[in-house]
Amino acid sequence: MKRLRPFTGSYTAIVTPFRRGAVAYDEIRQLVEFQIKGGISGLVPVGTTGESPTVSHEEHLDIIRCTIEAARGRVPVIAGTGSNSTHEAIEMTKAADAAGADGMLLVAPYYNRPTQEGLFQHFCAVAEVTDKPIILYSIPGRCGVEIGVGVIERLRARYPHVAHVKEAGGSVDRVDQIVSAMGDSVTVLSGDDSLTLPFMAVGAKGVISVASNYFPREVSKLTALALAGDYAKARALHRRLYPLFKTFFIESNPTPIKFAMAKAGIIGSDEVRLPLSPLSAASRKTLTAALASYHR
Repeated sequence: MKRLRPFTGSYTAIVTPFRRGAVAYDEIRQLVEFQIKGGISGLVPVGTTGESPTVSHEEHLDIIRCTIEAARGRVPVIAGTGSNSTHEAIEMTKAADAAGADGMLLVAPYYNRPTQEGLFQHFCAVAEVTDKPIILYSIPGRCGVEIGVGVIERLRARYPHVAHVKEAGGSVDRVDQIVSAMGDSVTVLSGDDSLTLPFMAVGAKGVISVASNYFPREVSKLTALALAGDYAKARALHRRLYPLFKTFFIESNPTPIKFAMAKAGIIGSDEVRLPLSPLSAASRKTLTAALASYHR
């Protein structure tokens, strides 16, 4: 297995820009440039932030290919290839591997609520079709199930390339459990911007970030400071960013972050696909005030 760069630091779960209902591939390319110039460690297309539930399979793969082509090997591209259908996750993973993705982000199967044994077998089946690094994505608030520490241990023991976890369960204790159980053999990345620094304080090595869509340089600096052990400066930066970390989730992601990005001219429109709807007037007012306070 080839892995040119470690998956640590700041990875942006990039939004998927739309224009009149269609994917705006030219804006994806511009967004990739914006992120790389901002010092981001890597890119994660078509995760939840990229509205993977509402893009077609063809669009899904085209977004991955577009991101890989635009990145031109300058940073790793970790493709979102998870599904609640094991067959679909396998096929998407194989296609992303063939397209040149540097790794795969695999969310726990959602809605059908498998047992821990079902989760283990699901991830085993996907791990068999690629030797690229796999990031297990545990987000019980959306999926209804948590990837147990025991499942992570079993997968890590069987598959050397299953060595990363995106942890979005909201618990520092859970990160501590993973790190205590497996040490440096597994890299934990925060799945919540507001918890990046607390997670890194107990052993996480970075973040897969929503907020870095808006300010990649600041999120990159936050993780770099924490990785260097400079927690005094990291805390000061965290406290400056924290109000926006929270306000970017005032409604369902990625609606607020798209509004902020469009307002700043980073993307051309805050358009989302149903069942997501445009940011409400009240939330627009709150987010606009938070943005103004940050830039003051």
